[in-house]
Amino acid sequence: MMTLFFLIATFVPLVLLEKWIHRHLHGVALLISGHAQAALYMYALLLFPGVALHEFSHWMMAQLLGVKVGKIKLLPERGRDGHVRLGSLQVGQVDVVRASLIGAAPLFSGSLLVLAIGYLAFDVGHAGHVFLSGDLMAIVEALFAISQTPDMWLWLYLLFAVANAMLPSSADRQTWPPVLLFLSVVMIAAYFAGGQSLIASVAPILNAGLRWLAIAFAITLVADVPFVALIALAEWGVGELRGQRVYYKDVKRKT
Repeated sequence: MMTLFFLIATFVPLVLLEKWIHRHLHGVALLISGHAQAALYMYALLLFPGVALHEFSHWMMAQLLGVKVGKIKLLPERGRDGHVRLGSLQVGQVDVVRASLIGAAPLFSGSLLVLAIGYLAFDVGHAGHVFLSGDLMAIVEALFAISQTPDMWLWLYLLFAVANAMLPSSADRQTWPPVLLFLSVVMIAAYFAGGQSLIASVAPILNAGLRWLAIAFAITLVADVPFVALIALAEWGVGELRGQRVYYKDVKRKT
């Protein structure tokens, strides 16, 4: 239950923050360029590493599952309904299970890369233990050590670009409800049919997977903080210089 609570506590603000980042990053690009199409390309370029990983993850999972796919498109497009598509991949007709796995692939690959950068480049494992200890001096030292990471801003940018393109789009999630419902029914039926031992053996694996996913979300939230500040400052500063302001409305992004 604690793992599930930690996952929800990191996932919900991550979804809200990702929405804010996409909106305002696009807004800054519009203020700088003053042209809708140029702003779209500028916005997409800033997130290109994450978008590329997102689409290639779909492609790789489809290949592993034997599903036919079309060409990967990595150029941004704006639909007639105002929807922004940063990238796309046409996937053939397939059952809901494989469709769900293909849709979830960017979340898996993105989380793994976030964890790899967090632990290998920034040593967040040690930093996490220090923060939990509550020792103020040790926390300051850990933060200073992170600030001295070689190529820190390059790693932070890669984290930012990947993390803010890894969440599945609405199209990716279309087949999830029936699959999740089916799995829930199977687990409940197995439990009442005397499969408690099987569920108990699977539970630690599921718990570990959810815990690592929550850690990846937590790393993303921390890494996003300086970029949120930069985006907000850039939007205010450029807006003041140009005497303009961007007004936002709900337009969905697709990848």
